[in-house]
Amino acid sequence: MQKSLHIDAEKCTGCLQCEMACSFENYGVFNPAKSRIKVFDFHHTGKKVPYTCTQCDEAWCMHACPVEAIKLDGATGAKIVLEDICVGCKVCTIACPFGTVNYVQETGKVQKCDLCGGEPACADACPTGAITYIDANWTGLDRMRQWADKLGNQAGA
Repeated sequence: MQKSLHIDAEKCTGCLQCEMACSFENYGVFNPAKSRIKVFDFHHTGKKVPYTCTQCDEAWCMHACPVEAIKLDGATGAKIVLEDICVGCKVCTIACPFGTVNYVQETGKVQKCDLCGGEPACADACPTGAITYIDANWTGLDRMRQWADKLGNQAGA
């Protein structure tokens, strides 16, 4: 069963625990600037929205890499950056339409979510359940349910 991160922005409080867990998991430090997941703060509405690589099927980042430094992890489905191969050309950062591949100045390489090898630290750390790691086939179920409800999927009187 393939799994993926599911983000429910309605549950996010902006606590940044996901960013802290990610940076600690990947770099051993609590530093949101090093996180592969970001929480956007929409000041005008007060909304907080976690955002990270969606591990898209098309994987423009992977196909754009001229040295094939981004590979598919068969176990998790994540597109992972092989740092020893990455030359830091940033072509993948341009290719990603969502802006979730980032260049790291200190290393001269890129980073993106790798799903922590199948145990995403961000999901484990989220106290509100805004980030969960679920069966990839069900990530749109809540949206389908909401749409069905709008179309009259309520119990009859």
